Amino acid sequence: MPQITTLLFDCDNTLVLSEELAFEACAELINEICKDRNLDLRFTGQTLIQEFVGQNFRGMLTSLQERYGIEIVPADLESYVRAEEDAVIAKLKASLRPCEGVDDELKRLNDTGKYTMSVVSSSALRRVRASIEKVGQDKYFQGEVVFSAASSLPKPTSKPDPAVYLFALEKLGKKAEESVAIEDSKSGTLSATRAGIKVVGYVGPYEEDKKEEMVKVLKNAGAKVIMYHWSEFPSILEKIEAGEV
Repeated sequence: MPQITTLLFDCDNTLVLSEELAFEACAELINEICKDRNLDLRFTGQTLIQEFVGQNFRGMLTSLQERYGIEIVPADLESYVRAEEDAVIAKLKASLRPCEGVDDELKRLNDTGKYTMSVVSSSALRRVRASIEKVGQDKYFQGEVVFSAASSLPKPTSKPDPAVYLFALEKLGKKAEESVAIEDSKSGTLSATRAGIKVVGYVGPYEEDKKEEMVKVLKNAGAKVIMYHWSEFPSILEKIEAGEV
């Protein structure tokens, strides 16, 4: 049984409660894009979450093009991605909060000195850094340990592509079998699982009536164990390290 040396944290709705704020900003921009193309589609933050949770904005625009047959030329795409990043960061800087219980757990893990701790996100690097800085979590992720599928890779992509996890492992000099990822979405869980990493599926931020549905979704995507609150993480990690999960 390989020793667990590395913990890979998704950012949005895993470390910080950013998903709802971000999707509000995304919805406003996507509605403008649809209107400009005479497409009779209107999203709210909530309907966008249901359709695209776990994808970054570039991934959402790609899905929009495929689903609704619209065309966005590359120059416009890059311009929209930058505009979304600015709009989301403004919202996050105003209102972002950490996920319940995560700060205590990050401190405890950091104090053990046993683990390399890294952030692996689909979101743009600037947004991820702004998020963890806003809530004071950046002190736990010093050095080159924050990775973004949108910004860090030679070719930008989004989860569920495993590329960002494979890239993070390579840069950290770690193997999949010595790592554990914590993810809240289907696409994130698939991304880590496809990279060969054991996943803890986190459902804490979901509404009560959605939690059990998400438990099934994350398990089906490959999560080995489900976590409802960060206070459960010490015992979950212990079981993983003992080879029970």
